[in-house]
Amino acid sequence: MAKEVLLMADVPELGKAGEVVKVADGYARNYLLPQEMAAAVTPASLRRLDKLRKERTALAKIQLAEAQAKAAKMDGMTVTIRAKTVDGERLYGSVSTVEIVAALTAQGVALDRSQVELAEHLKQIGAFDVPVRLHPDVAISIKVMIVKE
Repeated sequence: MAKEVLLMADVPELGKAGEVVKVADGYARNYLLPQEMAAAVTPASLRRLDKLRKERTALAKIQLAEAQAKAAKMDGMTVTIRAKTVDGERLYGSVSTVEIVAALTAQGVALDRSQVELAEHLKQIGAFDVPVRLHPDVAISIKVMIVKE
């Protein structure tokens, strides 16, 4: 038996917040409703969803403004990391996002490791452009200089 529910949050492969979908009664009763991912279709739940949307929109605007301000602060930033080398060119080990975030923190910029989008660890002396995603809509590139210790 199918039951109509109003999604209060995005549910993968089911729908986005605000959509009315039909799901199996057990799925709604045992998973969606206890997790507060959905609610029965009532005027009260529609008002609640509208309130949640407004709060999320306001929060998203604040987060975007903070990310843009941080991007302006980091624009043209260069990070220098000292590392041991094997033959003067190749590194003994590698430089990963952990070292880059630590160097940025030392310069007064707080980032999460997941925001640094390093494709693979850096294993040579030189200058590298490393992309940083501060927000889904805000991405910048910083210069990482790796020098011999």
